[in-house]
Amino acid sequence: MKNGHLPDFNEIWAVVLAAGKGKRMKAREKNKVTYTIKGVPMITRTLNIIKSAGINNIVVVVGFAKKSVLSLLDEKIKTIEQKKRLGTGHALKVALNTIPISAKYILVLNGDDSFLYSGDIINKLIRTHIRNESKFSLITIEVENQYGLGRILRDENRKIIGIVEEKDATESQRKIKEVNPACYLFSSDFLRKYINKIPKSNISGEYYLVSLVEMAVKNKQPVSAFTINNLSWRGVNTPEELFEAERIIVE
Repeated sequence: MKNGHLPDFNEIWAVVLAAGKGKRMKAREKNKVTYTIKGVPMITRTLNIIKSAGINNIVVVVGFAKKSVLSLLDEKIKTIEQKKRLGTGHALKVALNTIPISAKYILVLNGDDSFLYSGDIINKLIRTHIRNESKFSLITIEVENQYGLGRILRDENRKIIGIVEEKDATESQRKIKEVNPACYLFSSDFLRKYINKIPKSNISGEYYLVSLVEMAVKNKQPVSAFTINNLSWRGVNTPEELFEAERIIVE
């Protein structure tokens, strides 16, 4: 499959992370992924995109206000609860308990910032991963306003060597326009080998998926990026960002 043909979709599982509390949204009785954009819950939009890519094996990781999320899911979707919110790395580790060893590829998206993707974008990420024989692939986007987003670090040969969060970035790194919108595709063997090695953050005490980029580079595991230059991507963390998402989404 070096030429980037799509694999058997039974070999692909998608994980949607939907356990977070959404503190800046000030959500109390429902998870923020259930907030609607033009009448459709964000997580419903994400699930429809995954299905339109041809992927039907889906796990949703629930946690905060889980009933509000579960009420939106059909019976074909697996769910698992992240009882302790210890970061995205931990959430994916929990999800792996529901995914069969036979799965070859695992797609990971957030339930609150993936509603502007398309099935075609997901399939292009999969093709990129297979064509480059990668172990870890991710979507990157170029934006004018990089505030709050992880910057993509590349070496002189344009190979990805890491992702630096804004709070940890140097002055020059903060000027990087290529950022990480947190959509990942892993080869299952790589993920199962390294997910238990993700370090705990000394600041938050959480385990972050982005740590796997540096771990892949360090262990000479191939990393690829599918870069999109014209995507109107919008993470939703505040009521203001939800309003902005309403404005930019096209039905």
